[in-house]
Amino acid sequence: MTSGNPAFSGTTYTVTGARAGYGDSMTVSGTVNKAGILLLCVFATAIWTWNRFFTTGDPASVSGYIMIGVFGGFAAALVTIFKKEWSPITAPIYALFEGLFLGALSAMFELRFPGIAMESVAATFGTCFCLLLAYRSGLIRPTQKFTMGVVAATGGIALVYFMSMILGFFHVQIPGIFGGGPIGIVFSLIVVSVAALNLILDFGFIEQGARAGAPKYMEWYSAFGLMVTLIWLYMEMVRLLSKLRDRR
Repeated sequence: MTSGNPAFSGTTYTVTGARAGYGDSMTVSGTVNKAGILLLCVFATAIWTWNRFFTTGDPASVSGYIMIGVFGGFAAALVTIFKKEWSPITAPIYALFEGLFLGALSAMFELRFPGIAMESVAATFGTCFCLLLAYRSGLIRPTQKFTMGVVAATGGIALVYFMSMILGFFHVQIPGIFGGGPIGIVFSLIVVSVAALNLILDFGFIEQGARAGAPKYMEWYSAFGLMVTLIWLYMEMVRLLSKLRDRR
């Protein structure tokens, strides 16, 4: 099984090895609990940068925290991916860093589009809940064709973002997709849909790890992988809603 999530791959649980008849193994419920803890970490630092921005009203007051959140979160994610056994420590650190970034970013969008932060949070968790129900009911399953389609679409989106970043250094923009016009909105709808469908693959990987009897610390790693997708989905929700608001 493959995934568009960099935290999950076909060897995510086989590399760590299955339980060899001793020690506790990961469970789905344990992963859910760990994901809840990581969400609390995100909210804690997000509220802090959110309040700081609205207290000062100056983007410069949180710009440093945005950079710390971005680069700190990226570094913590890399360490977590390559040192899965450290995930009980590095996963919460990743969540705290991401909260710094998300809180500041959300506050800036909130200032321009009042209510957008709460709408994005509700849409993100509503989508996650609906997809979880669809997965548990068997309505949507990560079949081979489904997985290949989602992974290919995720890779295509990553390539577009990478090309956009490279072209940006030369002051060149890909026309339409990042604007508030019809093309930009359709592009954001596609990205949100692909990000959401990655949750199905994440659910499949988590169940796979539980069935394989992966070590207990993999609950933290699995929760980290789920957070990577949720954070991406939230950011794309904010982007989509801001484009829709911009057209009013």
